[in-house]
Amino acid sequence: MKLRAQKLWSFFASSLPFLPLILHHHPPFVGLLQPSLTPVAPPVPLARHHIYGLFKQRFGKEGQEEIAEDWLEKFSPWEVVRHDIVFHVRFFGHVEVHPTGSRKWVGGEVVQALAYDVPIPGYKTKNTISLRIWEAKAGAEDFNLFQFNDGQYESAAQLHSRAQQICAVLYPGDATESGKLLRLKQQFFLCSASLQLFSNHGINLRTLFSDLRREKDGKGLRQWSEFPTKVAVQLNDTHPTLAIPELMRLLMDDEGLGWDEAWDVTTRTISYTNHTVLPEALEKWSQAVLWKLLPRHMEIIEEIDKRFIAMIHTTQPELESKLSSMCILDDNPQKPVVRMANLCVVSSHTVNGVAQLHSDILKSELFADYVSIWPNKFQNKTNGITPRRWLRFCSPELSHIITKWLKTDQWVTNLDLLTDLRQFADNADLQAEWESAKMANKQRLAQFILQVTGISIDPNSLFDIQSISPEERKNTTPRTIMIGGKAFATYTNAKRIVKLVNDVGAVVNNDPDVKCYLKIDNFMRPEIRNMLKSLTLQVVFVPNYNVSVAEKLIPGSELSQHISTAGMEASGSSNMKFALNGCLIIGTLDGANIEIREEIGEDNFFLFGATADEVPRLRKERENGLFKPDPRFEEAKQFIRSGVFGSYDYNPLLESLEGNSGYGCGDYFLVGHDFPGYMDAQARVDEVYKDRKRWIKMSILSTAGSGKFSSDRTISQYAKEIWKIEECRVP
Repeated sequence: MKLRAQKLWSFFASSLPFLPLILHHHPPFVGLLQPSLTPVAPPVPLARHHIYGLFKQRFGKEGQEEIAEDWLEKFSPWEVVRHDIVFHVRFFGHVEVHPTGSRKWVGGEVVQALAYDVPIPGYKTKNTISLRIWEAKAGAEDFNLFQFNDGQYESAAQLHSRAQQICAVLYPGDATESGKLLRLKQQFFLCSASLQLFSNHGINLRTLFSDLRREKDGKGLRQWSEFPTKVAVQLNDTHPTLAIPELMRLLMDDEGLGWDEAWDVTTRTISYTNHTVLPEALEKWSQAVLWKLLPRHMEIIEEIDKRFIAMIHTTQPELESKLSSMCILDDNPQKPVVRMANLCVVSSHTVNGVAQLHSDILKSELFADYVSIWPNKFQNKTNGITPRRWLRFCSPELSHIITKWLKTDQWVTNLDLLTDLRQFADNADLQAEWESAKMANKQRLAQFILQVTGISIDPNSLFDIQSISPEERKNTTPRTIMIGGKAFATYTNAKRIVKLVNDVGAVVNNDPDVKCYLKIDNFMRPEIRNMLKSLTLQVVFVPNYNVSVAEKLIPGSELSQHISTAGMEASGSSNMKFALNGCLIIGTLDGANIEIREEIGEDNFFLFGATADEVPRLRKERENGLFKPDPRFEEAKQFIRSGVFGSYDYNPLLESLEGNSGYGCGDYFLVGHDFPGYMDAQARVDEVYKDRKRWIKMSILSTAGSGKFSSDRTISQYAKEIWKIEECRVP
């Protein structure tokens, strides 16, 4: 397999004139890999080689418990270890200043970055790329044989142990200084190793550096200004922000460029995708921690900030009053930090959001002051999903029906062809076949639920994903409600929500009066901001939600809930997956929900909740004590406090929904405001579901309107509008 993979990589690389590098803390972007080969010039996705993944989920009396997940304890047949591609990554140390004024980062500890490749083939093309993942390790020279033979076993292999920690767990806890150091080590390790890379078959970046040095080539002098025409670096959120000062360091300290030339190269090479507008998710790292771990990079960040401030004073004096929030370094004496998002915006040639609403908020609110300086820097790139996985593979019966009625399977690579299904939406034959295919998916999902939870669910009930109904459900539509996801180990409120979900389920699923009408299993992401709306559901939590589970859940779903407060969710992509599979959505006007509703038709979307432009006013009214909650909302909270779901103290969770303002209270996500509209929307769901022809027609129109949300479109827009590259077909 290794020889075959090497031949494929070499064959494709021979025709690759331009290299986009996608840096991400972990590889969740697999949906963009395969479409990037169908058929535009492919990027090189980069991530770390985690041994134990995030965590494995189990439940005890106190709720969710996390144990190590055996991601790589068993052999992965797809990985190809590349012993020929090893780079060195430094931490700690100090900066030497030479008499010439040049600077050099020396000392500290140095680990090795060993490359692994996972082949990613294109769909019906000759193209292939590899997902490049890096493993941290130490060499034989770092093993102290004398200490080992002296019985000092741990001391003998200290660097080996510290290197293994870097790739042990994805997102380790960062409540302690050691945890923060490890998180930063992880981020810098990925950035440094990846920037020492040139191509996906192992040519060192220094090969390109050497080729671009000012040496005669018979046609004149080669300039470093050519570098951004050969390499693009896409920062996927703020986790890989350290690529900015690392590229500057490589150019200045290793290659001898001056600041201005290095800055020009860097800012024309790097672009930034923002994934959140939530302040707590915009990374801010302690200056002290960064000085300790990466002293040379902090010097560079300081200089970038200094020059940015000088530029504002010189060219944008009207923004001087805004500098305290726009600058990169927040020198608050209580907690001096580096604002990583600000560093990304200042240093990138392009900044994009991942849904139209999200991108509009970036320009009008979060980064509004930067827009006045660089109005052309900001773009939108609405997320997409691959139809090969999320319809063709995971729902074969439905895919067969689509191909039959469209009389072509070209929709698999041209999802816009799905619009032709609209002309058949009222056809009784199509509706019958469609309903049969959905039932096959529901039966497959029911078997899976029985296998992993021991719970038998009725395929004839409405399969509702992330639903709520605090009212008694007699004489209405029977439902199977599914919720699932993982609460991060240190995310206290998310873990409280998961605990409540399980406690409610334990009551409802054992109540004979309710059991006939409401059976609940869980596949919900508890970190979704408005999961509080689901607190009164009864649930049995199915652990370890992942892509493989989603491949069974999504095709079998009939109603899916995407209920984040308007303006809070950047985009979402699961909403696209559900809509593509003919699952109707109940949701707010947030993220990609807006565009989905526009594409599938307003009548085929169960809408509720405040709009993004209403949210600031509603929060202000809440602060002024003008909010009056719906009685049903108050009853739901009272019911939870009554102890009917057990003795666990849910007051900290419920108190976040109460009061008018203050830390941890005041209902920041407007759950109380949206609650009555949500209840009304669920009533509409009950009414429509009883009309089977109407429901199936809406399901067909949902699929027919999902063509925009192909990741083929997304990656093509990145290629043309950000990376400025053309298709690169293998002959």
